[in-house]
Formats: sequence, C-alpha cells, structure tokens
Amino acid sequence: MTSATGRRILVTGAARSTGRRLVTALARDPAVASVVAVDDARPPEPFGAKVEFLRVDLRSPAVVRALQSTGVDTCVHLGVTAEPLAAGGRASMKERNVLGTMQLLAAAYHAGDLRRLVLKSSTAVYGAAPGDPAVWGESMDPGTPRHGFGKDSIEVEDYARSFDRRRPDVAVTVLRLANQVGPTVDNPLTRYFALPVCPVVFGFDPRLQFLHSDDAQAVLLRAVLGPAAAGTFNVAGDGVVLLSQAIRIAGRPSLPIPEPLVSSVTELLRRTVDFSPEQVRYLQFGRVADTTAAREELGFSPARSSLAAFEDFAATRLHRLVTQERVDRLERDALAALRRAAGWLSGGVGT
Repeated sequence: MTSATGRRILVTGAARSTGRRLVTALARDPAVASVVAVDDARPPEPFGAKVEFLRVDLRSPAVVRALQSTGVDTCVHLGVTAEPLAAGGRASMKERNVLGTMQLLAAAYHAGDLRRLVLKSSTAVYGAAPGDPAVWGESMDPGTPRHGFGKDSIEVEDYARSFDRRRPDVAVTVLRLANQVGPTVDNPLTRYFALPVCPVVFGFDPRLQFLHSDDAQAVLLRAVLGPAAAGTFNVAGDGVVLLSQAIRIAGRPSLPIPEPLVSSVTELLRRTVDFSPEQVRYLQFGRVADTTAAREELGFSPARSSLAAFEDFAATRLHRLVTQERVDRLERDALAALRRAAGWLSGGVGT
C-alpha cells in the first residue's frame, strides 16, 4: 500500500548484514516515509534518517506496538538464523526462529494497515539427501529436514501460510534464497571456504547454487517496493557450481574424508565455523532449485550467475592460499594417503 505520506515498513533482523543493507536502501527511497528496524542486537553503525531502531526480541510488546501504532503497511521478516552457536545453542535458535515468528505474525494479524508481508526463507527447506530430485520446485513437498535450520524454515513458512489464510487482504511473499555469498557476507558457508583446507566427503562432488548479496538485496527490494506478488519463489543465481570447482576457485586444497569419519569432522567444523550437520549433508549431496517462477511471476532474474557470484566472493574476500598446481598436488597426495591407509587396513584384516 502506498499512501500520500509514503510507505511505512518494519524490518526484522535489521542488525545483520542483509538487514542493514535493506534498511539503508529503503531509507534512501523517496517512496518510503519511515522504516522501523528491529533486532535484539545493535547494528555496527546507527541507521540514518527515517529509521527508528528497536533493540528488542521479536516477542517483545514493543514490536506489537510498532506494528499497531505506526501505521506499518509492510513487514519484512529477516530474523531467522541458521547459526546455532551465535544464537546461544540449538534450543535458543529454534525458540528465536519459530516462536519469534509466531509472535511476530500474531501481532501482524492485528495490524490493520498491513498490506504486505515478505518472508526471507531458504532453499534449506528442501534438505539434502541422496534420493532428492535433481531440481526442486516450489510446488514440491519440503524435503528431508527433521531438525536444524531447515526444519525451522519449514515451520516458519507454515506460520506464514496460516497468516495468509487469516489475512487474505495481505499479499504474502516467501523468498526461498540460495546460499548467499559476496564481499560483505559472513555465514557458515563463506567461513568454510575461508578455511586453510576444505574437508569434503570422499567420493562426493555435489552441485551447489549461490546468490550474490547484491541480488539478495535486489529481490527483497522488488518484493517490498515493486508490484505485490503473492506466492513462494526460489531465488538463486543461474547455473550450478560443483563443490570441487568452488574449492579450486577459492584457492584451497580439499581434504577428502571417508564417510565414517564425517561426524567427527562435523563436530570440529561446528566449533570453528558454526557448521551444523545439515550443512555438512548439503556439502555431501548438494541442492538445486528451479527459479522459473521468480523470473516469470515475480519478474526477477539475478544479475550474477551462481558461478559469477562465487567468483566475486572469492576475489573480494578470500586470499588465495595456494596455486592451482599446489591444489592439484595436495589433492593427489591426500588421495594417495587414503589409498595407503585403505591398503594397510585391508592387509591388517587379512593377517
């Protein structure tokens, strides 16, 4: 809804990278009268004019008052996290993600001026498993996530669909974004590629999709300020990138890990880069989502392909540790060591 005084927009998760960029862009738009930025942590720098920052939990009465008293016409929910350690543990993460969303939408239900709800979800709802389809479409049933961020995202989307049924006057847009990369992105996946050595599951080379942070901001702006487009949309850069290809572009050696040892390596990654078991499965089986609906119905196509997005991330954020020749040699040495170990084990069994 655009009134004579301009749009009034509430953004959750406003102190994080995606939220800060979106709030700043919205505040600069002449069609926007005001932005209410909500987060339980302070942003690194204060927001400028037209932005009221609320440092509160989503379950706070202050959020209810902001939705009901400031004439907010659009709610943008970015406040779902994929990092359990940063959230204070898995239980706290689930409470923030699922219960926080439930409380936010309960308040939004009573916001009479609300006309648009935009939810930043994730292709993680599809999970990652050996029997998955080659390409996921929005109409398919969610995949295999039974815990973690993927399960949280499914439950959050369920609350959004319930809200949609109860408030048919509000256009509900759900954006399932692929893994973001870019010069300012800091998440478990970008930290993985910044490791001195990238562990991989021996015998697997999954297909991955990436979304550049500039394109993530662009699709959010399109959903917020463009013509209302209700529905669920996969958003990812065109094409796919093999994990081995991404590691080479990052200039890292890969370390093949036999599948029985993956859980031990997962625990190590969890301590260093806040990696979860479901993210390890993603790096074992991969995930590809169909983005046709975003192009045809939402009218959005990312400016960068998955490959171009990752190349920009690698060029701007990663110091190349080794040359391509060094990468190839380290990979050959690691494979030779595994073969020797396998031969030793088989010899030991036979004696």
